[in-house]
Amino acid sequence: MSFADTTAAFTRAVAAGDGAGLAALFTEDGTYVDGFYGPFVGRAAIAEMLQHHFHGAAEDFRWDMADPVSDGRTGYARYLFSYTSTMAEAAGRRVIFSGIGCFELAPDGAIRRYSEVFDRGMALAQLDFAPDRIRKALLRWAAAEAARPEAAAHRR
Repeated sequence: MSFADTTAAFTRAVAAGDGAGLAALFTEDGTYVDGFYGPFVGRAAIAEMLQHHFHGAAEDFRWDMADPVSDGRTGYARYLFSYTSTMAEAAGRRVIFSGIGCFELAPDGAIRRYSEVFDRGMALAQLDFAPDRIRKALLRWAAAEAARPEAAAHRR
């Protein structure tokens, strides 16, 4: 499967709520690092994450990836993602944001690790969350970013 085929299958599975289909794209011990919910390791955890977190809190997903590029070990694709919230405090609100998907690949093309970069604050603001709630979430994510081992040289 080409990397473009992988990204297309990935987004189709997410939009359809096909946890088994999404998980099958990963290695047995693969990791999906979601920008809101954090890391999920292993196929069972990835499938559960899609069902419980994504489709448990939203519906009407659309995920378009564009310009996928890969050297066989690493791949990137720009994306536009949207959903309608079903959370009680934000029911019916449509959220739309763009980002970049980052894929670490096994030699057979399976996904070892997926992570993403997007503006979390903009996404939370569209849900009309209280400013203090958004601030707390952003500070928590900023602290996690600063705590990464590769950030050691950036800390003072």
